Amino acid sequence: MKINWAETLRQRVHNCAESLGNLFVESFHYLALFAIGGVTAWAAVMAFLGMLEKGHIAVDDILLLFIYLELGAMVGIYFKTNHMPVRFLIYVAITALTRLLISDVSHHNPPDIGIIYLCGGILLLAFAILVVRYASSQYPSVKVQDPHSKTKALVEESGES
Repeated sequence: MKINWAETLRQRVHNCAESLGNLFVESFHYLALFAIGGVTAWAAVMAFLGMLEKGHIAVDDILLLFIYLELGAMVGIYFKTNHMPVRFLIYVAITALTRLLISDVSHHNPPDIGIIYLCGGILLLAFAILVVRYASSQYPSVKVQDPHSKTKALVEESGES
């Protein structure tokens, strides 16, 4: 039939558009990851230099550095696996609440219901980590082994996305 050439041309255009789209998306993806990683590293260095400039470092300052460390690790894991580690976001939230709690107590603010709220939030986030870890061990996500291959064999991955 004479329509065969049109189908072949359509396939070529589709493959070219898909390849260009993948190139642009992956380029933006890597550029954004490098930018986020660089900004995180810069912020951590600036915070550290500010602590040295102050002449003393408090516990809440150290917890701030841990937050930067966790954000950097999250970017690194996302760069390697293309999966957002939900647990790391929860760890950052727990560290931030702990930092707020320590800052609140160390500045001798009178105890009030806010401390109970902060402790309850930390407990709730710790429970969320337990749920996420249990769910990821019992119900692992399915990942395509090679997204560019035509066969697209499926393999199981242990871990959360």
